[in-house]
Amino acid sequence: MTNQPYGGGYGYGGHGGHGGQEPPGTPYQEPPGTPYQEQPGTPYQEPPGTPYQQPPVAPYQQPRSQPQAWPGQGYDNTYDPYADQQHTQQWQGQTWETQMQPPVAAAAPVTPDPVQVPEPAPVAAGEPEPEYGPATLAGNARITDAQRARAEGRSPVIEPGMQPALLTAVLGLLLAGGAALGTYALLVPLVVLQGVTAAGWFRLNGMWPARQSIALGFLGALVADAAMLVSDRSPGVILGTLGVWVLLSLVLQLRSHADPDERMYGLMATVVAAALAIAAGGYLAADADAVVVGAVAVAAAMVVRALPVATVASVVIASAAAGGAGYAVGGMSTDAALMGVGAAVCALVGHRVASYDYPSRFVHFTAGVALPLAAAGPVVYTLGRVFG
Repeated sequence: MTNQPYGGGYGYGGHGGHGGQEPPGTPYQEPPGTPYQEQPGTPYQEPPGTPYQQPPVAPYQQPRSQPQAWPGQGYDNTYDPYADQQHTQQWQGQTWETQMQPPVAAAAPVTPDPVQVPEPAPVAAGEPEPEYGPATLAGNARITDAQRARAEGRSPVIEPGMQPALLTAVLGLLLAGGAALGTYALLVPLVVLQGVTAAGWFRLNGMWPARQSIALGFLGALVADAAMLVSDRSPGVILGTLGVWVLLSLVLQLRSHADPDERMYGLMATVVAAALAIAAGGYLAADADAVVVGAVAVAAAMVVRALPVATVASVVIASAAAGGAGYAVGGMSTDAALMGVGAAVCALVGHRVASYDYPSRFVHFTAGVALPLAAAGPVVYTLGRVFG
């Protein structure tokens, strides 16, 4: 048994006394059984049956810095300048993404829709103006008639209309009829007029509900009426009642916990409401004939004023109608005609006050009805005393 390698050639053992060194000039050869052999001009090939294994990577990530070899393909390290143009990387097998998700079809080219320009609405021959909803305390998103009137340069005042005018005429005729019948018959429509006046003034100023102030003003009117009845219809009672009620209104507002500005506004509204309701008691202090002439004249003026006529012409025609009604009721006298015109002027002022830029039917059916008659009350008493 020797330590020489198989075949007796130059090997790794200590043959020939070389001590395991290769003789000079002898090329190196792989031991038998080594699968790798490299020859000049032969590209590198992987051993048969040993595919290239891609190192494990995280899901959804692919290494992009190194070229990849796929199963069944060898790796050729021969430089080929046209390799990038001849071959492209393709997925041949099933992967996790292709197994779990359906294939995505190629997206069709998107063509932008043409811009649709709305066609203008056809304009009718009359160009009718759009209707606008009424304004409310909670607010209305649509423009009101008053705002539209301001935008067009017109007056934003909304007049009560024919229905409140007819109610005013009815109440005026009741006053005239009550005065013709007697003092206590006159008192019934007068109390109604005073209550509607107090409530309408507060609603006209946007203060609602204001039960205490309305009740205070109405109570002042009742006290004034009672004092006139006791004092044989003395007009001085009206002034005394006004002074006392101004003081009571001041005390009432001082007890309020509202802001100072709101308390001042409430004080003025309360004083004016009480003053108007108490001043309407002038019908009770005036002579019966003066009440008949003045109430009928106001009724005629309000109906004519509500006709669809221009404002200036309507005022002139209403005053003339009031003068004619006074002349007819007052015994065909010039004094009665003048009294009728004077009462109509004051009634038109009250009508103008009730005409405002907030179209509320409640205001029109309270302040629009009562203010013309209430404003004419002191004038009826004064002119009745002047013309006898």
